[in-house]
Amino acid sequence: MRWVKTAYNWLELRLQLEAPIKEAALHPVPRRTASWWYVFGSAAFTLLLLQIVTGILLAIVYAPTAGEAWNSLNVLNHQLELGWFLRAMHGWGSSFMVAVVIVHMMQVFLFGAYKFPRELTWILGVFLLLMTLAMAFTGQVLRFDQDAYWGLGIGASITSRIPIVGGPMVHMLLGGPIIAGATLSRFFALHVFVIPGAMLLFVALHVWMVLKLGVNEWPMPGRIVRRSTYLAEYNKMTHEDGVPFVPVAFWKDAVFSGAILAAVAVCAVVFGPFGPGGQPDPTIIQAVPRPDFFFLWIYAALAYLPPSMETPFILIAPIIGISVLLALPFYASEGEKSWHRRPVAVLMLTTIAVSWGVLTHLASFTPWSPHMDAWSGDPVPVRYLQHATPLVRQGAVVFQEKQCRNCHALDGSGGQRGPALDAVATRMTTDQLIRQVLQGGGNMPAYGKNLSPAEVNALVSFLETLHPANQQPAADASRREVESAQSSLGSAPAK
Repeated sequence: MRWVKTAYNWLELRLQLEAPIKEAALHPVPRRTASWWYVFGSAAFTLLLLQIVTGILLAIVYAPTAGEAWNSLNVLNHQLELGWFLRAMHGWGSSFMVAVVIVHMMQVFLFGAYKFPRELTWILGVFLLLMTLAMAFTGQVLRFDQDAYWGLGIGASITSRIPIVGGPMVHMLLGGPIIAGATLSRFFALHVFVIPGAMLLFVALHVWMVLKLGVNEWPMPGRIVRRSTYLAEYNKMTHEDGVPFVPVAFWKDAVFSGAILAAVAVCAVVFGPFGPGGQPDPTIIQAVPRPDFFFLWIYAALAYLPPSMETPFILIAPIIGISVLLALPFYASEGEKSWHRRPVAVLMLTTIAVSWGVLTHLASFTPWSPHMDAWSGDPVPVRYLQHATPLVRQGAVVFQEKQCRNCHALDGSGGQRGPALDAVATRMTTDQLIRQVLQGGGNMPAYGKNLSPAEVNALVSFLETLHPANQQPAADASRREVESAQSSLGSAPAK
């Protein structure tokens, strides 16, 4: 083994890593913190490494294009040896990572570990939670099946409701006005490069502060955190009753992380990978998309809210929630850490956990709001086709065949996902109707690739007739002025 020692000495002379590694491994922690309650952070980091390794292997095969993404996942599932297992490990690893990070945040909150001097450690943890959820969402989009397509459409619809910046943000995320190849490329870059890179940076800072500020001590009733005395008290505690992190605490972290990896592997073998489901097709709106389990509570909350409350909830609730989490260590940086002396914190955490569980359970059978299965096979009411031209009648056929009434009501019959169309011609000009059909917008997907020019022309001609008899359809004011000016010039007498 002499050559190994020689090589080690050669590297150590140049890198000089032995001293900082020893310092990190042997840094003292309070004896009671070397327990099973403090293993979730290490498990979350282990799962992040699993996601990076499996993600790199999947990226070798995955094709982030609208035409090949779905096929490449099926190649992994059915043609490559153990490709299905690799996808399953990545998918279940994502689910476990979200769960472990949430449990870790709950444990940190319950133990008061956000108090002085660990305020910044908590703030970084909040951002790591948000990035974990973002990585899970972008990963679901990359499946690019029916659920992913419609889920992204709903996500884009939610983003578009943000005042002022909503529209540009949707355009930036989708790479244009519709979900297409550029959309997948951008989400692939976010999922593979941007978010993991930011997470690694934040994790490094998080671990650095844990090493420098120490692991939060076991919260004892009556042990008050005071800025003026806490650091001296903590140093005295670790000096008198401290143990080295390795091996006293490390072996528990290693055992728990190994158990989590084993659980991920068992779920991968038993349940297999997530999807992909049917190929993305905006004309098949019976998909009834459901997000992965960690977003199901939002799904249920929006389903039960009145339609008028959806937008305020979507825009206000996340801002309030994130602001409270970020402000918490500054508002309550001193005082008791023990949950025995913090009943409000315990009640708050219990309420959030129970609400999350109830909403997640309800989402397993609650239909998306508005309803997605409302299509009626009844023909277009006769009154809309009286004295209609052949082109308008053809548009009514397109309207019926393409199942537009799955989302839109006409004469009180049809879906509620989109607005009723009885007076749509009074709200939108011809150009706006064409643009809406081709490019979509709001909750509506783009149909530009699913309708021929002749079908679009016929459909818009039919939609232009949908207005009350005593009300003129909408028109472009500038075009009216031009036509009026041309008419005036044409009728002016020659001089």
